Amino acid sequence: MHLNIEIKARCSAPQQVRDILEQKGAEYKGLDHQIDTYFKVNNGRLKLREGNIENALVFYERDDQSGPKGSNVVLYSSVPGSSLKDALMGACGALVVVDKLRHIYFIGNVKFHVDEVKDLGSFCEIEAIDKTGEIGRDKLLQQCKEYIKLLGIKKNDLISCSYSDLLLERKG
Repeated sequence: MHLNIEIKARCSAPQQVRDILEQKGAEYKGLDHQIDTYFKVNNGRLKLREGNIENALVFYERDDQSGPKGSNVVLYSSVPGSSLKDALMGACGALVVVDKLRHIYFIGNVKFHVDEVKDLGSFCEIEAIDKTGEIGRDKLLQQCKEYIKLLGIKKNDLISCSYSDLLLERKG
């Protein structure tokens, strides 16, 4: 398990965000078409991410708040085309599916996503990640706030919930 401090925000100028990241020397990992299947679980969130870059089963617990928030994350690297999805569908059932195109960048331990989410629009995410416990919550929060300022993210653009929650609200 590792600790993230993260934000998600609506993004009216995704190319501008990508340009800023590139000007700051961010390492571009590529464009990933990701299908995230969220499963019905009793606590936290469980999703299977299927992409051309990232493939993982992800369990996380996070408070729904609009600013920087802590998240406890467990990642299990999965193999595309395995029977894992079938097993999870049989055991838990699907809650919702999120289909997105994601540009992935890194600056040190901070990961950036510039997303185009089907049926929702454009977003950006900042994840300050501590995989070893050596960075600490305060430093992660400071990093997140610095990049919010750098990318020009406004308080009213911040989103408190996951894409899955936004899609479920639309269906409701």
